[in-house]
Amino acid sequence: MSTRVADYREALEHIPAGATLVFRDVGWDEYERLLEDLWDRPGLRVTYDDGRLEIMSPLPEHEKYIRFIDDLVRAWADSRQLPVEKVGSATWKRRRVAKGTEPDACYYVTNAARIIGKRRIDLEVDPPPDIVVEIDVTNESVSKFSIYAALGVPEIWRYDGKMVHFYERSGDAYRGITESRFLAGLTPAMLAEALEQSKTEGQTAALAAFRQRIQDGK
Repeated sequence: MSTRVADYREALEHIPAGATLVFRDVGWDEYERLLEDLWDRPGLRVTYDDGRLEIMSPLPEHEKYIRFIDDLVRAWADSRQLPVEKVGSATWKRRRVAKGTEPDACYYVTNAARIIGKRRIDLEVDPPPDIVVEIDVTNESVSKFSIYAALGVPEIWRYDGKMVHFYERSGDAYRGITESRFLAGLTPAMLAEALEQSKTEGQTAALAAFRQRIQDGK
């Protein structure tokens, strides 16, 4: 472990939930060594953007929301008989563009068949996930959009604790959309409604209501 990576590790021993650490002038090799050293800290989110390294420690509610969104995505995909491969908060990086990041969740839909059975996905030869999800209750994720664009991610979902927003890649930027390109018919409002219901009635009841809504075609 390099001296600087050891310094990062020392700082992370004291990072509270909801906090973010930022380091500048970090080389790509240092970034990769840090990722290897943090194998036992999977809850952290590490982002690298051309020398700027950001490490975020999510709040507990972060994980709660994302696990429920996983359930909603599976329910929708099953109802439409769509293949979905969930890849969680995997690290996506490309040395050539000096960018890397870890979303809160990501899904392969159209490209699901291309990554089934692969233990490691390399963005130099494999497609990026079709959808990435960011939970913005700890900090904002809009600043990461340029990273996702450089990595070729076609669709981003963002939940700010109240509202859900969908975005579609358009060149080097993203524009808001009203329906998922990969899970046709699924809207931000539908996810937001289910998430809000889960806060008052629990996830089991909210998921059952979501499945009923799908069945009723509403």
